[in-house]
Amino acid sequence: MSIRALSFDLDGTLVDSAPDLANALQITLEEEGLPGYSEAQTRLWVGNGVRALVWRALNHCLRHEPTEKQWNRCCERFFIHYQRFLDQATRVFPYVCEVLDHLQAHDYKLGCITNKPERFTDPLLRNLGLFDYFSVIVNGDSLPRKKPDPLPLRHAAKVLEIDPSEMVMVGDSIIDIQAAQAAGCKIIAVSYGYNRGDDICDTGPDLVIDHFRDLLPWLEGLAVC
Repeated sequence: MSIRALSFDLDGTLVDSAPDLANALQITLEEEGLPGYSEAQTRLWVGNGVRALVWRALNHCLRHEPTEKQWNRCCERFFIHYQRFLDQATRVFPYVCEVLDHLQAHDYKLGCITNKPERFTDPLLRNLGLFDYFSVIVNGDSLPRKKPDPLPLRHAAKVLEIDPSEMVMVGDSIIDIQAAQAAGCKIIAVSYGYNRGDDICDTGPDLVIDHFRDLLPWLEGLAVC
């Protein structure tokens, strides 16, 4: 089947959100009487959603797993602080808008599939000028299960009225690869995102690209084939 749609992860794929995530996390940890950590360290904790980020940070600081009460308390504090920072230092990666413009002009259907909660995703996409590119946006709290479960990708394909095999998932982490493979989609991984310090090449994507613009030659080559 030909490729008719592309869906994109958000953090680490379309936007570099680590600086604002790190700021919110640092304040949260300091309020808990724990040491704050650098943006570089925070990048290694991003993935699987906000609650997972807070869990990893607490586990690292405490040297043991946090209690459910402490985890929930810190998540709520993080949500408050992140809402303040949301797009202060977050930036769209180079060539993202140019590539999305090209894809729209060539009638590809576009989706955004993220584990980020809707309360953050929609305003972030709007503030950065990305919201209107997407015909479907699936957030981490849109459905009963999120990535790496294939449900969000299958849901997006259904909304776009295509078969999952006609959609490419573009992401930066192993959870994107696992979700795409389980859903029956092709998966392109970007090398510059957040994969907890592991080499994305080792996760089995169909293609790894170093720059977002490298997506277009692959699609053009596929069309020729």
